[in-house]
Amino acid sequence: MCEFQEIHIRLGDGYPAYARYWPVPNAASAALHIHGIQSHCGWYAHTARALRDAGIAVLQPDRRGSGRNRADRGHAESADQLIADAIRYTDQLRELTGLARVHLIGVSWGGKLVAAAHANNPSLTASLVLVAPGIFPIVNVSPTEKLKIGLSMVSAPKRQFDIPLNDPRLFTADPKWIEFLEQDPLQLHQATAGFYLASRRMDRIVARLGESAPVPIHVLLAADEQIIDNQRTRTFIRDLPWPHRHVTCYRRSRHTFEFGPDRDLFVRDLIRWVNGPTQFDPPPIAAQSSA
Repeated sequence: MCEFQEIHIRLGDGYPAYARYWPVPNAASAALHIHGIQSHCGWYAHTARALRDAGIAVLQPDRRGSGRNRADRGHAESADQLIADAIRYTDQLRELTGLARVHLIGVSWGGKLVAAAHANNPSLTASLVLVAPGIFPIVNVSPTEKLKIGLSMVSAPKRQFDIPLNDPRLFTADPKWIEFLEQDPLQLHQATAGFYLASRRMDRIVARLGESAPVPIHVLLAADEQIIDNQRTRTFIRDLPWPHRHVTCYRRSRHTFEFGPDRDLFVRDLIRWVNGPTQFDPPPIAAQSSA
């Protein structure tokens, strides 16, 4: 028997997005789990399984144009479209569980997306969980590529450009997982000019996150981070005028916790947070370390 249900979620323009639903009968809480720019829901089965086993229903969509979604590979029309997709996933999870609010978990670039979705419609959010969020990247496209992307928006918005994260060692130091990433046929290696522009415009929305209705927010960081700027991320969260803000950092981890030695500690903390974000033990904005 399959651990999860494979479903397709019809997005606003009719796009049939693949998703995995990890059901829990009469679940008291639920989490929407959104992957990063290159990854897909298959990277995060361990997290979903652990949440499900703890009584938390989980929905893991593959973003349009990524993972098992073959149409318009690597493309999005706009930031508004991507945010509308995230809200549609949220509505789908609410329909499946009967819950009014769900926890939004965003990994890497997905952290930016769930933050923007909350800013757009905060009434649906139980809490925000940003896992090594791609709000302040230290790995980015070159200035030359940025110019090409900008020019392509005029005449060829679906022109593909390399995603500058194609070295698996940016995500993990574990040889087993490096090999997995090197052989993963579903990983996204290119995105379109349209997607890059949509992502850039989403940055402006996330920059105003503090103007949104506050919810508990937890940011989980890797000490051996290769992709995002941890310090700028900490400062951003510190400056949010929200009452429940937490930062946890794992000493032994690189960008993707699923592929590192702190995986089970990370999942433990995630479950504890979802089960009671306002009662979470670590003090706000603490440099907690699970080692």
